[in-house]
Amino acid sequence: MTKAGAPHRVGGFLYHRAGDRWEWSDTVARMHGYQPGTVTPTTELLLAHKHPDDRAHVAHTLHTIRTSGGAFSSRHRIIDTKGVTRSVVVVGDRLLGDTAETIGSSGFYIDVTDTLETSITEAVDEVVADITASRGAIEQAKGMLMLIYRIPADRAFDVLVWHSQQTNVKLRDIADQLLARVAGKLDVPVTLRTRFDHLLLHGN
Repeated sequence: MTKAGAPHRVGGFLYHRAGDRWEWSDTVARMHGYQPGTVTPTTELLLAHKHPDDRAHVAHTLHTIRTSGGAFSSRHRIIDTKGVTRSVVVVGDRLLGDTAETIGSSGFYIDVTDTLETSITEAVDEVVADITASRGAIEQAKGMLMLIYRIPADRAFDVLVWHSQQTNVKLRDIADQLLARVAGKLDVPVTLRTRFDHLLLHGN
């Protein structure tokens, strides 16, 4: 059965590849019918709460989260401990470790049981697009730092994070600003560009 008038709520989650561990916020626990702190979420428990018609789709999404990571979104139904069916949207992205390796996923649940389908789709598409755009700018900025300073990817990411913390500016904005400044103010010498052309075309 579906409970009419269920309030719209938002709660977060974390997934750690090490130990195949999940963490739920208090809100997400309540969405599934549990009092906060009374259950340890597992992949098996997550799947057990999915509506039978949505379980295969969610299992595929969970496999992706647990292996390759990346930005994702899923609209499906869950059945709580009292048998109440709720429609939820789950949005997330990869969780990075200290050396910029993917160590899991993080994101949030939205209880959209009484929300219009068009509004849900538009909101989710916007969030996922923003995640993808953020990653593209950050990866480009990392590449610039790696080339200029001859440092590995994890150190380049550390530089961006440090600058973000020092200036209290979001990481994506730091990357966007760097890309804009380089494009507008940094001229590549002809000799360097010629050498790059040769490497690109001939490889030595």
